[in-house]
Amino acid sequence: MIELPVIPASQVQRKPDWLRVKLPVGKEYAHVRSLVDTHKLHTICESGNCPNMGECWGAGTATFMILGNICTRSCSFCAVATGRPLAVDTNEPDRVATSVKLMQVKHCVITSVDRDDLKDGGSGIWAETILAIRRESPETTLETLLPDFKGNRENLARVLAVRPEVVSHNLETVRRLTREVRIQAKYDRSLDCLKQISEAGLRTKSGVMLGLGESVEDVYEAMDDLLDAGVHILTLGQYLQPTKTHHPVVDWITPAQFADYKHVALEKGFRYVESGPLVRSSYHAEKHLFEM
Repeated sequence: MIELPVIPASQVQRKPDWLRVKLPVGKEYAHVRSLVDTHKLHTICESGNCPNMGECWGAGTATFMILGNICTRSCSFCAVATGRPLAVDTNEPDRVATSVKLMQVKHCVITSVDRDDLKDGGSGIWAETILAIRRESPETTLETLLPDFKGNRENLARVLAVRPEVVSHNLETVRRLTREVRIQAKYDRSLDCLKQISEAGLRTKSGVMLGLGESVEDVYEAMDDLLDAGVHILTLGQYLQPTKTHHPVVDWITPAQFADYKHVALEKGFRYVESGPLVRSSYHAEKHLFEM
C-alpha cells in the first residue's frame, strides 16, 4: 500500500494536463451523434459535457436523466438547477424507451434529479421507464443510478422489484465532508440504501469524487463502509468545479494516486474498480456486467 502525494489546487493555475480530453471520433460515435441531432434526443452525456461521451457512445452506452432537470436539493458539487420541479411527465418512460431504441443503445444508464416533492420520490416513473425500455429494446441491459428516496425503503423497493442489471447509488464523498458537500443527504442513509440494494441480490455500485479535501484515511474509511454495505463495484474520479459558486477543487489527484487507490480497493475486496481522473459514474458501465 503506497500513499502518494496529491497536488493542492492552489499550486496549479489551470487543470493538469492529464485532464485534457481527446475529441470524440469513430464510426459508432458519429452514428449516435447523428441520431441524437436528427431526433433531438436528450442524454446527460451531452448536456453534462461528459469527457467520456465519445468513448461511451462508441461502446454503445448512453446515460439518460429522467424526472426533469430541476432538483429539490442543492448539493455544493452539482451543476443541476435547484428549485421547484415541473409536474411529472407521465409520457416520459415511453419517450426514453423510444430514444434508447433509435440510438440502438446496448447498455443504458438511467439517472434522475432528486424529487423530494413527490410522495413516491419518483420511483413510479423509475420503474415504468425500466419496463418501457425492456419492451422496446429487450436486448438492452440497464443500470440505474438512483437517489436515496430520503431513506424510504418502500420507494426504493419499487425500483428494485423490476431488477435492473446494475443498481447504483453514489456516496459522492467521504463521511467527514458529507454535510459540507451533500447538504440534504446523509452518509449513513446512503449506506443503508446500498445495503438494501445488495440484500435484494442485485449487482451494487457506488461512486466517490476525490479532490474535495478528503485525506487518504478518509477514502479508505469510505471503501470499508461501502464494502460493509455490500457494494461490488466502485468508481473513483476527480471532482471538477462546475462554476465559481460551487465547492472549490481542493486537490488534483494524480493518475498515480488513482492507480494506488484502485490497487487498495481491489485488495480490500471490491470486485471491479474504475479509478482515474476522468472516471464518472457511468464510465465503462457496460464492462461492469461482464468483467466481475
